[in-house]
Amino acid sequence: MSSEYAKQLGAKLRAIRTQQGLSLHGVEEKSQGRWKAVVVGSYERGDRAVTVQRLAELADFYGVPVQELLPGTTPGGAAEPPPKLVLDLERLATVPAEKAGPLQRYAATIQSQHGDYNGKVLSIRQDDLRTLAVIYDQSPSVLTEQLISWGVLDADARRAVATHEEA
Repeated sequence: MSSEYAKQLGAKLRAIRTQQGLSLHGVEEKSQGRWKAVVVGSYERGDRAVTVQRLAELADFYGVPVQELLPGTTPGGAAEPPPKLVLDLERLATVPAEKAGPLQRYAATIQSQHGDYNGKVLSIRQDDLRTLAVIYDQSPSVLTEQLISWGVLDADARRAVATHEEA
């Protein structure tokens, strides 16, 4: 295994581990010692070669397909998660209610359910965007463009929606 490939593989392993909110020590604890922190760390740094068998076992432990761990197989995949969808609530308040009423009510409902009243921004999931698209009778990508034009979503949201629609 080339040094560069090992580093790329390690970066994918690290990305999956951190996405799951696990430290190296957390992996060791969760696996009840099956995966030693020092070994997983050496895989992630590319200092130690991982066998196909061990890679398959590690993928199983993380609950991901092996191909998610392989460099070059998932463009923009695990090493770079898509940007979050973040609504600018201050800008949303300036959009006329006849246009943004359904979105304003939806956002208020999410805030109420989460007890999140900071009033500035609100993260939403892809599922929320799909639900809003149904409410607005548009595709998620068309609705995303509309929300960007209102200044409610950042232009990076295009990438998040495109990444999700490809899946």
